[in-house]
Amino acid sequence: MNNRTLDKDREELYELGDILFKNPQLGYKEFKNKKILTDYLNSHGIKTEDLGYRTAFKASIGKGSPKIGLIAELDAIPTLGHPFAAKEDNAAHSCGHSTQCAIMAYALVKLKDQLKKGTVTLYFTPAEEFTDIRFRKELIRKHEINYIGGKVNMLTGGCFDDEDLFIHLHTMGGSGYHFSLNTSLTGFVYKQITFKGKATHAAIAPDKGINALNAFVLFDNALNMLRETFREEDYIRIHGIIDEGGQTVNSIPEKIVYECYVRSMNEKALRETAAKVDNAARCCAKAIGASAKIETTPGYLPMHQSRLINDVIRKNMLKHCKLSEIHDDEISMAAGDIGDLSIFKPTVQFGYSGFSGNCHGRDLCISDKNRAYLEPAKVVFDTVAYLSEHDDYVKKIKAEFKPSMTMKEYLDYLK
Repeated sequence: MNNRTLDKDREELYELGDILFKNPQLGYKEFKNKKILTDYLNSHGIKTEDLGYRTAFKASIGKGSPKIGLIAELDAIPTLGHPFAAKEDNAAHSCGHSTQCAIMAYALVKLKDQLKKGTVTLYFTPAEEFTDIRFRKELIRKHEINYIGGKVNMLTGGCFDDEDLFIHLHTMGGSGYHFSLNTSLTGFVYKQITFKGKATHAAIAPDKGINALNAFVLFDNALNMLRETFREEDYIRIHGIIDEGGQTVNSIPEKIVYECYVRSMNEKALRETAAKVDNAARCCAKAIGASAKIETTPGYLPMHQSRLINDVIRKNMLKHCKLSEIHDDEISMAAGDIGDLSIFKPTVQFGYSGFSGNCHGRDLCISDKNRAYLEPAKVVFDTVAYLSEHDDYVKKIKAEFKPSMTMKEYLDYLK
């Protein structure tokens, strides 16, 4: 197949990406982005199919085997001060998901008339960013979704069952590298810890109260002291925010709500560290007569890359850069629900450049459209072309892959 057709209509790709970038929406609210992408694909004769979970959908071309899955993430993330942040909730594409969607949609359109063998299905997945938790818990209560993360819902709902393998990509931000390969991602759990004390007048009768903020301060210091127990090879991180810091300055704080992620590359270390956090919260609260209510929600699992797929991707990257410009085997502290998919199917997530600023920062912007859009679209196109024409290689990828969980084990973990 000839990827030069991608050059001819590059302005179409750039325009699609620009529209998406300027219309950010948070997870399970990506209705505008869904319509933009659906209209684009329909205009090129590609039908789309809704998959539920509010905004999830897919588009397929070709028929028969091999069956190649592509992944693009729809959602934005709250980012104060980003030039294209939405006024109502500060949603911004400061993680570059809009570029994923444009790249994958454009690649699928260009593959449509050249694909001779196999099936390619592009899945648009909602809510990769683990945010807007109250809204999502309300959706769970209403039975519109079952879990916080988009791919987790789709995975447990059987949406991905038919595919042989999956290809995903994600911006590296202003990293300085051209591409990245074989990057490891951490797993994490989300915790909401509510410290409860007793309110009284802060000036007249502080002795009659129990200061929940003091309980949190003790806990925060305990977390810092625990850090010396973390092993470097486990890549542990704990980071959080105070979601509610008191009710009024004139009263002893009765309620403090703290949210955090506990991350690790090692699933056993993740469980052990999460238990340490729980113990610290309870004991620090008890030390001053307060209490701590802990709610733990499974986040995402560590990412395991298929090196056989990435071997093909590397060859196609080298058409655009030198080997020294490919960042290989990075250990990243980031996480994503693509990790959960990699438990069950041969999966890759490669990184691409063309941005300045930091991921999740107000300064993230597209600085080089060729690198941010066209080159990764060509890498996807060429990789799909090779895999679709080499069914024996796809069979080898599948044969060497071993799921690290059964679906029953996974469902038990989610509980």
